[in-house]
Amino acid sequence: MRWRNNRQSNNVEDRRGMSSPRMGGSGGGGLLRLLPMAFRLLGFKGTVIAVIGLLGYGYFTGDLSQLLGGATLSGAQTAPSTQVVKQTNEEKELAKFVSVILADTEDTWGLLFKNMGKQYQQPRLVLFRKAVKTACGMGSAQMGPFYCPGDQKVYIDLNFYDDLKNRHGAPGDFAQAYVIAHEIGHHVQTITGISAKVQQAKENQSQKVANSLSVKQELQADCYAGIWAHHANRSRQILESGDIEEGLTAASAIGDDRLQKQAKGYVTPDSFTHGSSQQRVKWFKTGLEKGTLQACDTFSTKSL
Repeated sequence: MRWRNNRQSNNVEDRRGMSSPRMGGSGGGGLLRLLPMAFRLLGFKGTVIAVIGLLGYGYFTGDLSQLLGGATLSGAQTAPSTQVVKQTNEEKELAKFVSVILADTEDTWGLLFKNMGKQYQQPRLVLFRKAVKTACGMGSAQMGPFYCPGDQKVYIDLNFYDDLKNRHGAPGDFAQAYVIAHEIGHHVQTITGISAKVQQAKENQSQKVANSLSVKQELQADCYAGIWAHHANRSRQILESGDIEEGLTAASAIGDDRLQKQAKGYVTPDSFTHGSSQQRVKWFKTGLEKGTLQACDTFSTKSL
């Protein structure tokens, strides 16, 4: 992927030098004790393993502490201490890469919104380690990258990319870029009002119906990631041989069916919240090939 020498974003917030907040809550035990509860809320009843973003990159509309069984920030009234960020050369390179990709999404979506007669509201991206306080509550590195609509920020612990490569078999810089573009897709959904409509539609619905709406929202974010790649490549020729395959591999690696199979040995489609591997690949490819928001209407199509 051709990204070096491209501009970096001014919207990166580096909190890696802050002391990590601790997971607290009644009974204690921290995140590892609370993960099984979080997975039960998402339809998991078997053995729990660490999974990207609790089923493939996160989008949270409320309080993260609810997802984690009531966990809160220990010492939340105390301002975090800031220290000089100590990082390896590899981590420096990753941080720069993330900043460049964020800038590229700003350029792409900024132009698309301008063509629609609107102004794109740029999100911020927060780099953190282990745990982070957000407007949606407590966030953890074990949840993978996630977007919080409450503060319109994307959160990522760079160690996540090791999991993407080693645990989920999706290496490569374009696979890494896809992750960011997916979360930016959630931001686009937020500022266009789609996310609010989805949340409203979920009210008083069964869990099965609510899950199906979540799937459509996540698949649309995948499609929006494809839109970014489509226009970024057309304008700036960022793609190299093998990049598309990297993105498709990443999309396939975090399908609900694949992750559920890994976690408990079988698949329960009614509990899907992000879509199957096949669906995620399909919608990422749709955005990549078509490059229009209209092509990404996952809510109206009869076949996901």
